Amino acid sequence: MDTLWLQVTGTLCNIACKHCFISCGPKVDRHKMLTREACVAAMDDAVARGCREIWFTGGEPFLHPEILDVLDAALARAPVGILTNGMLIDEDLATALGERFRDAPYNLEVRVSLDGATAEANDRIRGKGVFEATREGIRRLAAAGVELIVAISVLDDNAPEREEFVGLLRELGVPRPRVKWIPVFRMGREAGRQRAYEPWEVLAAEDLAAEDAAVRLMCGTGRTVTSEGVFPCPILINEPAYKLGSALGEAMGAAPVDHPACATCWQESFSCST
Repeated sequence: MDTLWLQVTGTLCNIACKHCFISCGPKVDRHKMLTREACVAAMDDAVARGCREIWFTGGEPFLHPEILDVLDAALARAPVGILTNGMLIDEDLATALGERFRDAPYNLEVRVSLDGATAEANDRIRGKGVFEATREGIRRLAAAGVELIVAISVLDDNAPEREEFVGLLRELGVPRPRVKWIPVFRMGREAGRQRAYEPWEVLAAEDLAAEDAAVRLMCGTGRTVTSEGVFPCPILINEPAYKLGSALGEAMGAAPVDHPACATCWQESFSCST
């Protein structure tokens, strides 16, 4: 096991993006917050199994009331990544993250989601006022010395340009702009916004005959822990048929890869972590 994903705030988020493939939002509690104790127990179990990196996701991880304590526990064990919309990063939180970025025993990666280099482009997907709040979060992180990454969704109806985002990040003080492209997952809210997966959009047997099949998908080397149990990846947490067990010890066997989202990851050579 290389990668542990912790759904630290479950499906609770401060915004409700129109393309969210797990339909998170301010009142969505299908998966509840993980307690600090549950997070630490999962970390220890994962590290004992050889885990080499820990990722926090949600929902919005910075809604967790003990997020810095949970982060410190993780950074004492392995490199850590956090997926965030950046809107809740005030000066104090940016300073705290900057200190950990510099001083923690393991690497800290902060990945901020932004789906447009302008308010018009971003907010039609993520909601009114999100662009300015996220922009300020990025500026604060950069000023605190955090070398962040911006994650950008590539949807059917947007055409993001790398140069636009690089220019924006430089304007906000990011010294080494980096972006990660997120392919479209046609599930959750995105299924109603544009279209759902077609029945034929699945992996074929010949795909899985490839020599690297066992590690080409992130479920080959990772697991996602939520308040409702353990799933192959963060993308499938709302698919009850893909629950692998109540704890990591029950979930380390083979994972099914017959969901259309598996085909997206395969075809795009996509991993949420790398």
